[in-house]
Amino acid sequence: MESQSVHLLLLPWLAFGHLLPYLELSQSLARKGYRISFITTPRNIKRLPQIPPALSSLVTFLDFPLPRIEHLPENAEATIDLPSDDLRPYLRQAFDDMAPKLSAFLEDPQSSPPDFIIFDYAAYWVPSIAAKFSIPCAYFGLHTAAAFSFYGSTSVLMGDEGARSRPEDFTVLPPWIPFPSTIVYRRHEAFELFKPGVVPDASGVSESYRFGKSIQGCAAILVRSCFEFEREWIELLEKIYKKRVIPVGLLPPSAAPDEIPSQDRHEALKWLDEREQGSVVYVAFGTEVKLTVSQVWEIGLGLERSHLPFVWALRAGELSEGLLERMQGIERGLLCLGWVPQIRILAHPAVGGFLTHGGWNSIVEGLAFGRGMVVLPMIFDQGLNARYLVEKGIAVEVERDEEDGSFTGEGIAESLRLVMVEAQGKTFLEASRESSKVFGDEELSDSYVTDLVGTLRAVATLEK
Repeated sequence: MESQSVHLLLLPWLAFGHLLPYLELSQSLARKGYRISFITTPRNIKRLPQIPPALSSLVTFLDFPLPRIEHLPENAEATIDLPSDDLRPYLRQAFDDMAPKLSAFLEDPQSSPPDFIIFDYAAYWVPSIAAKFSIPCAYFGLHTAAAFSFYGSTSVLMGDEGARSRPEDFTVLPPWIPFPSTIVYRRHEAFELFKPGVVPDASGVSESYRFGKSIQGCAAILVRSCFEFEREWIELLEKIYKKRVIPVGLLPPSAAPDEIPSQDRHEALKWLDEREQGSVVYVAFGTEVKLTVSQVWEIGLGLERSHLPFVWALRAGELSEGLLERMQGIERGLLCLGWVPQIRILAHPAVGGFLTHGGWNSIVEGLAFGRGMVVLPMIFDQGLNARYLVEKGIAVEVERDEEDGSFTGEGIAESLRLVMVEAQGKTFLEASRESSKVFGDEELSDSYVTDLVGTLRAVATLEK
């Protein structure tokens, strides 16, 4: 097949931490000449970054509107629109309505049938639909191979043989990992993970079942990773899943020059222009984490006590009483409410450190630019990612109470100063800069994308 004749359909979950990497993979494939159909909702299409003009003819957005669901706020089409994490199951329930719409699209004689479907964990119904139309499908997971390995086989994920039934089971290394590792959950993380993860929710299906069913039904698993970073985990994951695991590269953000006129640049970039090289800490906790009032206050206290220049991206709804006045009184800091150009901020030479929740997307972005990493994990796989970076000597993790997960401003200040100021912190900065040779290598990542479709075709041929 010539690349122009290959058509791939991508279906990500309704979270921008998923939508954006799927879009980046779509654009990377389009640069190779492949045709892409990208399914999401109308509002999300409007909020996604513009496709570069050179690729616009190859990337087509398919808008699948969500049905009205009781308890789901009006116009909620992504997790960022939810005021509470308790509402996530209702968004999954609405998302499941895409199953019949996908079937109708594939049945439509006017539609161009895809050669492959690449789908996300929440769309666990894709494999059965794909099989009906004899279309091979691959699951694109946005965790590290190490995190996937920790979660275990499909039988474990789906609650069958070897399933972990207690939160304590997640705080120890499982027997299927044959080498020493510290990549486990803390006690407080395990209890938080257990509630929504193992039991069915309002959508009727548990999170872990969705993972397991997606992996069980696909022809191959794609991971946003590379052999240069975690070869042993990728090879272990193939043994656990007993099917092909294909790294697609790290899909690093582009550090293209800032072509925006100076008067139109974001205030954070203008502020950074006046700071010394490598002196500033960038603080952001992504779109998924919903910080409590006490957590926001302790983070602010930590930034104040660190005595370091900082740019803090915070959603307006997380602003606690008195915090704005307190932060505005610190001349060496900038508090940004709402959207910020995270990639351009991390690429700015004044930024030396990154305080993050440890989501895999943010880790890739921070290490692509060689920033000193301080991790304060909150949800999902972030705790595993934090242990992973600490184990590799790349990051410092903020100390938290083992039982309730609380942390202090003093703990944040100590971690930041260790990485940014203290003599022993030089090893972490050196490690992150060394890691940038892999995480920021666009040619390396591009080579994985180059091989991807050929590998998918080979896997699909073997399955027939």
